[in-house]
Amino acid sequence: MTALGKIFRTTAFKLSAAYLLVFAIFAFFQIGYIAYNTRVLLARQHIETIETEVSALAAQYRIGGIGRLIRMIDRRSGRPGAGVYLVTDGSGRVLAGNIAGLPPGLLDSPGLHEARYERSETAEEIASRLRRDRGGRGRGDRGRDGRHRDEFDDRAVMQVFMLPGDFRLLVGRDIGEREKFREIFGRVARWSIVVMILLAVFGSYFVSKRVLRRIDSVADTSRRIVAGDLTGRIPLAGTGDEFDRLGESLNTMLDRIETLMRGLTEVSDNIAHDLKTPLTRLRNRVEMALAEKPSVENYRGALEATIAESDDLIRTFNALLMIARVEAGTDEGVLEDLDAGAVLRDVAELYEPVAEEAGIAFSLDTAPNLTVRANRELLGQAFANLIDNALKYAVPEAAVPAAVRIAAVADNDRVLITIADNGPGIPEADRARVLERFVRLEASRSRPGSGLGLSLVAAVARYHGGTISLRDAAPGLKVVLDLPRAPGGTGT
Repeated sequence: MTALGKIFRTTAFKLSAAYLLVFAIFAFFQIGYIAYNTRVLLARQHIETIETEVSALAAQYRIGGIGRLIRMIDRRSGRPGAGVYLVTDGSGRVLAGNIAGLPPGLLDSPGLHEARYERSETAEEIASRLRRDRGGRGRGDRGRDGRHRDEFDDRAVMQVFMLPGDFRLLVGRDIGEREKFREIFGRVARWSIVVMILLAVFGSYFVSKRVLRRIDSVADTSRRIVAGDLTGRIPLAGTGDEFDRLGESLNTMLDRIETLMRGLTEVSDNIAHDLKTPLTRLRNRVEMALAEKPSVENYRGALEATIAESDDLIRTFNALLMIARVEAGTDEGVLEDLDAGAVLRDVAELYEPVAEEAGIAFSLDTAPNLTVRANRELLGQAFANLIDNALKYAVPEAAVPAAVRIAAVADNDRVLITIADNGPGIPEADRARVLERFVRLEASRSRPGSGLGLSLVAAVARYHGGTISLRDAAPGLKVVLDLPRAPGGTGT
């Protein structure tokens, strides 16, 4: 299909053509309505002017008879303007007026007429022409220029009166201006429609080409993504129009898809590397148990170690499944309004015996009424992971300040959960990386764990519309969990 054919087939071009048709019909009827009402108004004005003049002439006739009427007609006939006048006797002889020719029989038909006529500048010229007409031709014959009397160029609205004494009076108004006005309206309408069609065609072509270019960019990006290039994004024009808004939404969706796909790839790689070691240990332990001298003690020890290793693997897979559910938004837990401080106190109480046994100073300070809309199970799991990490890396000898410090406060429309320890901390360059799955720094390799604790906390924070940030506790690490406060929640 050619480029022009593609443009003609676009919805934008069809809609533009439909709008053009509707607008053209509307414009045509609007111009026609204005022209019709203007013509009716001019015709009414002509008739009112004729009636006014007839009334004035009738008054003059009543005062001075036919002689006074002829003098008035002579004066008015000599004035420039659109007025037409004629006074004749019963035989058709012109007594006064500025009409040189009329259709046959018009003067014998009293009333209002719209007819063609031939205009004369003076009464003498009119009389001379009529005499020539009577001498050489009848009323229906051709005039001095070879035309029938009903083929005159001028046109007027006329009113014929029969006066006493068998006189005829004709008063009228030339409608040439009205016809010119009609021609102007018609010419304007025709040119307007032509210009409208041309502008609409070029406008439709321009709009369709622009829309098609944007649609083609979306299609090209889609093909790149289908081909495996997840970095492709829809280009934005920067105009903020509906295509830009759609492009921004699609790009956000593509960013999310790319993040999930990258996470899936990383998880697959990490599972292949990080779970290979415990599985290898399981196999080696079983082989060693079989290679050693058979005894109940050896087998029991191998089985207990295998169960412990298997429990670690199960916990790792459970953490992965929970992160996957949270990030996909498919967790079946119900969101409810709850006090984050109360949940944090409940979790901290479970770890107080662990801290006492390890000799780690432990402090807890929570403000009341820290209402958040959250899933209690997920929020509790996030708090447990953070406290467990803090206890794992805290230095027991430190007592003032406490080795592990837990606090929850309100900050306007946010709730800030802070858990700090006095351990080695995390270098600033690695703080973003440790939030990813299976990431464990070299200093943590010797400690138990799978590298999924902070990843789960980050996923829970995103699920609840919050954020997690790692900061320097000087010494140690401070983790700040920032959650949105539920409407109506209060705090001190």
